[in-house]
Amino acid sequence: MADDGQGRLRTEGGRAGGAAAASGEMLLSVGLLALALLAAYRLYLRWGTRNGPGGAARQGEAAALPRMKRRDFSLEQLREFDGARNPRILLAVNGKVFDVTKGSKFYGPEGPYGIFAGRDASRGLATFCLDKDALRDEYDDLSDLNAVQMESVREWEMQFKEKYDYVGRLLKPGEEPSEYTDEEDTKDHTKQE
Repeated sequence: MADDGQGRLRTEGGRAGGAAAASGEMLLSVGLLALALLAAYRLYLRWGTRNGPGGAARQGEAAALPRMKRRDFSLEQLREFDGARNPRILLAVNGKVFDVTKGSKFYGPEGPYGIFAGRDASRGLATFCLDKDALRDEYDDLSDLNAVQMESVREWEMQFKEKYDYVGRLLKPGEEPSEYTDEEDTKDHTKQE
């Protein structure tokens, strides 16, 4: 650094330093613009596709569905309610089946948790794994999960109980379904509201 004769400090190659600073600011501006565009695009994908062709219709169709009567499900019966073959979406957590149709933006075919629709989601929720290979096609007794994972499953179950309608149990192989009365069904539904 040197005095420029007027009491100001001047750096060697002062122009290059100024150009580098301007270039850095421009790079930062371009980077921020790219991040803003990426965020806008992701919001469009999330909200735009839901209201796009079929999205609003699917949500309206789901909202028009009557409350489901209480019944128990085998894994095979549960698979029918994946949001693709049937507008109603069910999933099981810790042996309990929940109607998550009102959360179709999450559990529907295009939702981030759509992998769980029509399935037993317990293992995926316990291990925080959204990979189809983590889910079992046969009844999963969860006996190989550790204590922390089982606690996670119970916490997920409580969250689903608070937010969605409980519609029945997931049957073990060979287990017979329960007989539910209209009174039990009505009593439980009014309790949840």
